[in-house]
Amino acid sequence: MALNGVRGTVVDIEVHIGGMPGFSLVGLPDASLHESRDRVRAAVLSSREPWPLQKITVSLSPAALPKRGSHFDLGVAVAILAAADEVPLDAVDGVLFLGELALDGRLRPVRGVLPAVLAAERAGLARAVVPEANAAEARLIPGVRVFGARSLRQVLAFLRGTEILPEPADELEEAADPILATPDDSADLADVAGQSEPKRAVEIAAAGHHHLLLTGSPGSGKTMLARRLPSLLPDLSLDESLEVTSIHSIAGVLPPGRPLIVRPPFADPHHTSSAVSIVGGGSRVPRPGAASLAHRGVLFLDEAPEFPPRVLDSLRQPLESGSLTLARAEATSVFPARFQLVLAQNPCPCGNFGSTVHECTCRPDAVRRYGQRVSGPVRDRVDIQVQVDAPTMAELDVAAESAEPSKVVADRVAEARARQERRLRDTPWRCNGELPGPYLRRELKLSPSVTAPAFAAVRAGQLTLRGVDRVLRVAWTIADLAGRDSPTASDVHEALRRRRGEAA
Repeated sequence: MALNGVRGTVVDIEVHIGGMPGFSLVGLPDASLHESRDRVRAAVLSSREPWPLQKITVSLSPAALPKRGSHFDLGVAVAILAAADEVPLDAVDGVLFLGELALDGRLRPVRGVLPAVLAAERAGLARAVVPEANAAEARLIPGVRVFGARSLRQVLAFLRGTEILPEPADELEEAADPILATPDDSADLADVAGQSEPKRAVEIAAAGHHHLLLTGSPGSGKTMLARRLPSLLPDLSLDESLEVTSIHSIAGVLPPGRPLIVRPPFADPHHTSSAVSIVGGGSRVPRPGAASLAHRGVLFLDEAPEFPPRVLDSLRQPLESGSLTLARAEATSVFPARFQLVLAQNPCPCGNFGSTVHECTCRPDAVRRYGQRVSGPVRDRVDIQVQVDAPTMAELDVAAESAEPSKVVADRVAEARARQERRLRDTPWRCNGELPGPYLRRELKLSPSVTAPAFAAVRAGQLTLRGVDRVLRVAWTIADLAGRDSPTASDVHEALRRRRGEAA
């Protein structure tokens, strides 16, 4: 199985044995696949199986498709033994083999098992043999019978129909990617004291899948709000779960013991992260980055102005298209990246500009330059901007009694999402935040009296035409939360105010 982005292609392994001893591997293999010759030979001999003492030619078809990775090891070993009549040919027909072989014959887990098995099922293969550590992931595809093995010896016993002897588990595991954070199930919106306006903004963002910018002094609650956004989002659908899990499988960051991701992911890269780690890539084989790992979830960039401008600007394409196309000399890969962007920033380098508690020590030009580090084109793609001020003591006293838990807010969000799904049933979109401008203006056209506030801002030079589309998307979400069939002028006013970051 060859993977390009999240798409898999079934690779046929053909073996010819004859001539002077040797081993040849053809079909555009990369360096790690070339090294499989030695791994396979050692694994076969360690499994006490005979090794053919003739020329072995292994062909990987289609020959024009580049092949990469150690997951071909098991297929190559089984194909060689089948060609040597050590394994029945009918036992390997129509079977997908995936797994890296250790020198002693053990099977080690590999990346990308879920998209590989999914592609095999679409190609008509009904059985798959994978490392035991990947078996639960492979069994997520209902149309494929999966055998999880710990060693080549167990695989051969399975194919021959003989007794499968138990073997100790391989404790070797890959480290998880640090840029992917597991949402904290215990994080509750009620933990955030006060902040009624920012909470309302977070609720709207969750309900319509809108991008969000939080600005405030240190300690005002920006990060707490952002980290509680996933608790308001509904579970992923089955198709979304398989799509998200496939991306995480390719990246090798699937949570242990939980092969299917059912909750929206949360990616929280550090501000020193490179552009490649955020958008994905690599010198030869493109890998998904934080933007793709946050697909159908939240990408949180804390201290956004501290990120290099090149990193922030690289997000402009996926914010519009919902995908990332990474072109390299050897291959072009497409990764889904329909994430919800949440930015958090201080108002100035010292963080105290506009604070009523602490004095700002920054020069006016330093405050201006700091605010410009998040470029205009990126800000223009953010639907909701909100000022987060530290709550007063009076607000804290009231908040202790009236704070809403995430469950209550999540129920409202779910109802709003349900209204959007009914309205967009026959379209490729699920949420208001995904709607393109032409669809908004043509199919969801509002009366001039309702849209008047937005176009007045355009005439005043305060809003771009793209900004109008984003204001209307937010207005539709506000109406959905209120249970209305369409937005009112008041909803458009609120959406415009939230885009400007103005207080109520």
